[in-house]
Amino acid sequence: MSRASSRSVALAVAWRAIHNFLTNPAFLVPSIVFPLFFFTAFAGGLSTIGNVPNFDFRSGYTAFQFVFVLLQSAAFGGVFTGFAVAADFEGGVARRIMLAAPRRGGIVVGYALAALTRALITWALLTIVALIAGMRIDGDGVDLFGLYGLALIVNVAATLWATGVAMRIRSIQGGPLMQIPVFLILFLAPVYVPLKLLTGWIHAVASVNPATALIQAARGFISGSPAHVALAFAVAVGLVALFALWARGGLRRAEASS
Repeated sequence: MSRASSRSVALAVAWRAIHNFLTNPAFLVPSIVFPLFFFTAFAGGLSTIGNVPNFDFRSGYTAFQFVFVLLQSAAFGGVFTGFAVAADFEGGVARRIMLAAPRRGGIVVGYALAALTRALITWALLTIVALIAGMRIDGDGVDLFGLYGLALIVNVAATLWATGVAMRIRSIQGGPLMQIPVFLILFLAPVYVPLKLLTGWIHAVASVNPATALIQAARGFISGSPAHVALAFAVAVGLVALFALWARGGLRRAEASS
């Protein structure tokens, strides 16, 4: 079982998943439309929130919400990849790939590469739309590298989570289990206003929510005032490590059932 064999499996799985994504509207349209819809709804429809007292985000409300939607699209890009994995199992394709693959770990890597490709396409379109909408960027090139690098790690973590679920359930019926936890974690973070402006139970939950550190650091990058960077990357890398074990366990479950 050579390293080259594992690489070949990963590239073959990635190529198939990317091709399906680009040629199947059921996969392509939601991945692009949903982030643009959320950005328009949040940054446009809720823009007056930026005028509330003590809302002092220097880059403005459009950039404030762009960061959230960027991370949201990174996470849900991974979830949508999990849907594709589940669909492959339902159709029998994934089992055939597993039988043909000399190193099955490459299968997970291939899906992760496909998820990253999906995310890059979505991020490019989202960034163009945000700039057209007048988004202000106060961070420099290093800050932007940190912003998109953090989003990349979030995408990998979400992909590993969703892939682990898909390989355990091996049916699209597992979609809610992939999606709902990610949705709750993201929307129990400071979505519409900074953490300091939240009150009550939502402030208490957001204060311990790992997504809060990610969002705060990402907003610091775009505003040119990085904050909570070490914590955010520690959280992101920790999630990748945890969900890598989760995906590995899912792969073993799928192997045992094949």
